Amino acid sequence: MSLRERLQAALKDAMKAKEADRLSALRLINAAIKDREIAGRGEGGAEVSDADLLAVLGKMVKQRQESARIYEEGGRLELAEKELAEISVIEEFLPRQLSADEVKAAIAAAVAEAGATSIRDMGKVMAVLKGKYTGQMDFGAVGATVKAQLAG
Repeated sequence: MSLRERLQAALKDAMKAKEADRLSALRLINAAIKDREIAGRGEGGAEVSDADLLAVLGKMVKQRQESARIYEEGGRLELAEKELAEISVIEEFLPRQLSADEVKAAIAAAVAEAGATSIRDMGKVMAVLKGKYTGQMDFGAVGATVKAQLAG
């Protein structure tokens, strides 16, 4: 079952079960995907792939984490809880996140595969990682690790 099919099935189930919060989060996911499809059409792109959808979902999680943090700092705990609830719904459709050891092994393999020897090869390494592990790791945090490994 593709990611789109899983999302549609979850949307129908949430409607039938009258789960308003879950339904709202699923509709936000569908809206973000539609936005990505429209942007892709404007660029003359083909069908949006599952990897693109995973990138959209990962971006949505990051946005909500940042919003929840800001709400908590501002004392708006009810809004922070809503953001965290949306994150849990979104994460249902993301692949399992890699552990720290798995990330290190993936970076080492990507460095070897790209034949990277210096910091100038960082783009090649990141491209390999994004091709294989989209949605499974935080590329912002991984970038610093790759940079440190290539520099040292």
